[in-house]
Amino acid sequence: MKIGVLKELAPGEHRVAMAPAAATRFAKLGIDIAVESGAGLSAGFDDAAYAAQGVIIADRKTVISQSDIILAARPPAPDALAGIKAGTRIIGGLAPYADPQRLSAYAERGIEAMALELLPRITRAQSMDILSSQANLAGYHAVVRAATELNRCLPMMTTAAGSIPAAKAFVMGVGVAGLQAIATARRLGAIVSATDVRPEVREQIQSLGAKAIFEDVREGDEITKAAGGYAGEMSPAYLERQAALVSGHIATQDIVVTTALIPGRPAPRLVSDAQIATMKKGSVIVDLAAENGGNVEGVILGEVVERHGVLIIGLADGASRLAADASNLFARNCYNFIEAFWNKADKVLAMPTDDPLVEAVTLTREGRIVHSRFAQVEAA
Repeated sequence: MKIGVLKELAPGEHRVAMAPAAATRFAKLGIDIAVESGAGLSAGFDDAAYAAQGVIIADRKTVISQSDIILAARPPAPDALAGIKAGTRIIGGLAPYADPQRLSAYAERGIEAMALELLPRITRAQSMDILSSQANLAGYHAVVRAATELNRCLPMMTTAAGSIPAAKAFVMGVGVAGLQAIATARRLGAIVSATDVRPEVREQIQSLGAKAIFEDVREGDEITKAAGGYAGEMSPAYLERQAALVSGHIATQDIVVTTALIPGRPAPRLVSDAQIATMKKGSVIVDLAAENGGNVEGVILGEVVERHGVLIIGLADGASRLAADASNLFARNCYNFIEAFWNKADKVLAMPTDDPLVEAVTLTREGRIVHSRFAQVEAA
């Protein structure tokens, strides 16, 4: 069994799907690793670092043609996979909602594409969850980036000339990225508050020492219960009260970080232009959902724009900016997924198609799109 790792070609992507330290884990299973020459340079890993771990260094064509599995941090373009063998698995971050036609191209080439971002939120899959590992780093980076752009310091300071009050940071969306943003802002000394569409996360916010910004839930406010770690539906009356509360709160904040994403749908709008206009000049908003349309009105992916004197950062590469750590965690996620199905006696990968994890992530197999969410692309 040979696993191949290619240089990521997406603009602005610094990660690599295999860090040298993670390669030893695969070697202990009896798996050979081949890495495209220069693939790790943007993450700070040169070819010598891989070679020291027994990794084969080769050109792209050789890696593609000889690999049984290719790991990918972002989905490789089909036309960049010339020479790939039918039946080769591509495992990693494949962004299946972004370009349905790419799935058709994978199927036509006989690729078995497996998108780890589709793993269910269950205990068995936690160690394989690339969304969580990468979102953790993105949440951290969002706050650090905001701190560097803000026109004041975050912690309270006492000087001979007088005291400087602590800055205020508000996190909207308390998933993995949001929780890490709260923790990071607290460590940097800011006064932190947070909110979410799920009132039940109040205790998580408070456990990190932040103030929870929620309207009280009244009888009839909750229309559906939250399931699978995602938000339940709240009544229009509750949402209206919550929006009014949040609007008043935003006006007093120095930093706002938004993190709300819904799989397969545009990011929900959380901050309007009118709300931005109420903020202090020099304040900073970091939108972690910019790649999916953004939570903030006027955000531009990958750019810093100014509206009403407020800087809005459309963060496109939060985890990628921390490429060394992000690559290490990503590779461990991939290892944990593969190791779960590794037959150590025969040194082969045994992935039953009816296994819940395999079924959840498999997009294409044997020339067809097999995932129920995307099969209509092939039919069309």
